[in-house]
Amino acid sequence: MTLFAFSPRTRRRLTLYLVTLLLITGQPLLAQAPEVLEETTAPIATEITLPDNLPGPPTIAPGDEGQYVLEFNRSPVVGNRLRFTGIYDEQRLHFTRPRAWTAKSVNLLLRYRHSAALYATRSNLTVLVNGTSIGSVPLNMPMGEIGDMVFDVPPDLLQDHNELVVAALQNNSPTCTQDPYDPSLWTEVLPDSKLVFDFQPQAIIPDFSQFPYPLFDLLSLRANRVAYLQPTQVDSPWLTTLGRLQTYLGRTAHYRPLDSRLVETVDTLAPQERLVILGTPSQQPSLADLELPFALVEGQWVDEDGTPLPEDVGLLAWSTTNQDQALVLVVTGNGEAGVAKATQYLVQPQDQQIATGHALVVNQVADLPSPSRRQWPGYLPEEDSFSLQDMTTANHQPIGDMTVRGSHAPALTIDFKALPDDRLLRGSRMQLVYSYGPQVNPLTSLVDVELDGVSIQGKRLTALQGASRQTLTVDLPGDRVTPTSKLQVNFRLDPRERRSCSRVTDQQLWGTIHGDTSFTLNRTAVTNLPDLDLLKTGYPFTAPQDLAATAVVMPDRPTATDLKVLLTLTERLGRLSQADSVQLAVYHQADLPDDVRRDRHLVAIGAEPQFPFPNLLTDTGFTLKGRQTRRWGHSQVQPLPDGEGLIKSVISPWNSQRVVLALSGREAVGLAQVAALLRHDPLFYQIEGDTVLVSAQVPDPDPHASNDYRLTTLRQTPPVQIATATDYPLLWRLARANWLFVVPATVALSLLIYGAAQAYLRRVG
Repeated sequence: MTLFAFSPRTRRRLTLYLVTLLLITGQPLLAQAPEVLEETTAPIATEITLPDNLPGPPTIAPGDEGQYVLEFNRSPVVGNRLRFTGIYDEQRLHFTRPRAWTAKSVNLLLRYRHSAALYATRSNLTVLVNGTSIGSVPLNMPMGEIGDMVFDVPPDLLQDHNELVVAALQNNSPTCTQDPYDPSLWTEVLPDSKLVFDFQPQAIIPDFSQFPYPLFDLLSLRANRVAYLQPTQVDSPWLTTLGRLQTYLGRTAHYRPLDSRLVETVDTLAPQERLVILGTPSQQPSLADLELPFALVEGQWVDEDGTPLPEDVGLLAWSTTNQDQALVLVVTGNGEAGVAKATQYLVQPQDQQIATGHALVVNQVADLPSPSRRQWPGYLPEEDSFSLQDMTTANHQPIGDMTVRGSHAPALTIDFKALPDDRLLRGSRMQLVYSYGPQVNPLTSLVDVELDGVSIQGKRLTALQGASRQTLTVDLPGDRVTPTSKLQVNFRLDPRERRSCSRVTDQQLWGTIHGDTSFTLNRTAVTNLPDLDLLKTGYPFTAPQDLAATAVVMPDRPTATDLKVLLTLTERLGRLSQADSVQLAVYHQADLPDDVRRDRHLVAIGAEPQFPFPNLLTDTGFTLKGRQTRRWGHSQVQPLPDGEGLIKSVISPWNSQRVVLALSGREAVGLAQVAALLRHDPLFYQIEGDTVLVSAQVPDPDPHASNDYRLTTLRQTPPVQIATATDYPLLWRLARANWLFVVPATVALSLLIYGAAQAYLRRVG
């Protein structure tokens, strides 16, 4: 039987039924965009005939014996003191051992003071290094006096990463009847306590399998120092490679100190400073003076047969200078494409895994796709539903099950950092999965959840025998989740029995949060620009995290101060981002392509006379005009001199969805203040508004001293709200925002279509 066997009226009715069914069942498909997968085949790279007689690997000669003092106050945990309270308390400090050091002797000088109420024979401080006790000292000092104690640390106890534990046992009664919460039970270790290292430097044989070491030592106790040799000609490709390599070093440094600068000659290198020579032989004539495994003939690199290498082949090599006292990293090639390829190889960690030896010929580098604009490692995942296991620690390690012990257990802290353009809405929830052990007092023990120190939910621990995998649903206040938020889970564990001098009744208490703790967020992606407060996270320049949407614009003839600002800017962007590649671009003003000007976020660097976009300094908001004139609103002054630096953020005049950041000043001295602000955290994390003026108030300012720098925040440009989410199809966005109404809406739509069809059929019939 075919469709034509039915009457016309029946055929029309069946057709309407089929259309209605198709609309209902096909609605989810209409909300999805098809994913197109393109397969690309990498071109075959040119292989180079390598030299047969390679010189031996370079060796950095060891320096003289030395002494290094590591004070406790360098740790943010210490602050003004390490404080111990209660009957038993301990504090932990971590330190590293540099890779090129052999420790001859290590001493710990401990300076402390304590409550005069402590009972001397039952109170002491014990010090452990990597789990091994190195000594104890009784707490028997008279009131107000400071004690000093020197402990010898056996050098063979030291590892690359070390843990120093100071444990305090405190009693103010000989009969163990004191209250464990008595405020007179306290001891403080002073911040001028120190570790003193006597060490012998070792010779270093660099190898690319260990990169970035020895250019950057992750275990160094000193600031790593890197110098770039300035080329004969500073062009846009060289600036781009410089910016990308410095961004990578900033990422590698993370929270560690890094000192970078440009030098004009090799002779100006400081002790322990590493040199990077970046560019072609014509840009860097000093390459001819180094001992390298590649032959340089008439200004070109040649292979074993004497044939010049292709311009798109990059070369990497380690070398030494200044009588083998200074390390040199050579990044070169016969053309700009080769130098760029060699640099790109260094800044992509996955490519470094196949490297070895002290020289490399870079034939081909993987072209990595940019991550999503909302894929930020260390921040909340871009998915709306995720678990604790999908999040990472500050060291970019995945989070698993976490356990604490004791009645004074520290909070389990999770970085709950919203993306800079995230706006959490009502309905965001956390389902905490937790377990706890027996012997807790059910009347006084609980688990509670805090967001940035404010409690938002809690629950009593009522099971006498403990409980496994309990759940607690927590409503998250979306208006308080920020890019710096921390979520804390506290187990307030109180034992059923207390014995003051016994640690057993405390340490058997435990609580665990499990990695399958889940989060469901209801959020939208929208932000207000311009806003320098967002720059503290790198936004919008670090979206995506490989900086593919950002370009830096320099004057056509950049000065030394301009290049200094470029180094500090790219280092800061590196510290604020985390990706498998760096795609930042740097241009001279005359070389800036129109599509880059239109499609990317821009950072313009230069003093007012050479600023790449002069209209940005003279048109809106705070302006710098001729004849030393400064204008703000309806006010105008002419300061003498004008030594302040200027940071100004505006909506791009070429694209209303992009931002231009101006780093400028009336003169070079003002631009140097901008470099100081970008470099020092205490200054950088004060910026807000859309314009910041910065100036030093003393000749040799200290960024940690509140009166040495002056920051002025201005805001006049009205912010523009910009939606930054991916443009999903309309039906998908409606269904996602109103998912509770999908089923009722589908039924109502079906009834509406059915009624219309029936009315039409009755009229036709």
